[in-house]
Amino acid sequence: MPINLSVVIPAHNEAGNIGPLLSEIDSVLTYFNDYEVIVVDDGSDDNTLKELYQVLSDYPRLRVLRHEQRCGKAAGLVTGINAAQAPWVVTLDGDGQDAPSEIPKLLAARDAALNPKVKLISAVRMNRNDGKAKSFASKIANSVRQFLLKDNARDSGCGFKLIERKAFLELPVFDNMHRFLPALIKRNGYAMAEVPVTNRPRLKGISHYGILDRGVAGAIDLLGVAWLMRRHHRPVAINVLPKKSQEK
Repeated sequence: MPINLSVVIPAHNEAGNIGPLLSEIDSVLTYFNDYEVIVVDDGSDDNTLKELYQVLSDYPRLRVLRHEQRCGKAAGLVTGINAAQAPWVVTLDGDGQDAPSEIPKLLAARDAALNPKVKLISAVRMNRNDGKAKSFASKIANSVRQFLLKDNARDSGCGFKLIERKAFLELPVFDNMHRFLPALIKRNGYAMAEVPVTNRPRLKGISHYGILDRGVAGAIDLLGVAWLMRRHHRPVAINVLPKKSQEK
């Protein structure tokens, strides 16, 4: 039976979170017989990989890939989506803050889209559980990004998305590209839809992103993506009949 949906989870040091997350996904997608789950362990140095090995036999649709050293979330997505077998891919963070129960909402939004160019369904977190300081910083970053990139994305940094695999593989690859998927999709002539979702608190471990390091890296990346947007022009070709055909 062909795989129609892939779930890709980049994970770094998510011991205690990854097991419950896989259990939730299995419960939600029980009705979806033709799916797979790919966890990309991004060089974890805790018990994440051990926990994954322990549950492999429990989830026959689970595949585990590993980076020998930490390469970043974008690299995890690229590795996972390259390995995916389905034409559409759901991406989830490994910390459990994204609710698998809302995967059907993303699928429904894709199916309801009237525009065939919609290749990305992006979740919008309505009740952030990252603390007031980080939530405020995220709002500022979203406003600046929207102003420069005109991507009309309310929550570009949310890791909970549904994307066409072929469209993703056409995008330029660079560190932190995951923060700019709406803009990159638009750059390639496609469209996006958004779906409001809940955002749960992290139960185990700590966030891998601080306000300062994410802000500095994000500012540099934003300038780079703005340059990409300005320097990319999609040519429109028309079919020109041979001269002899025109004379007939």
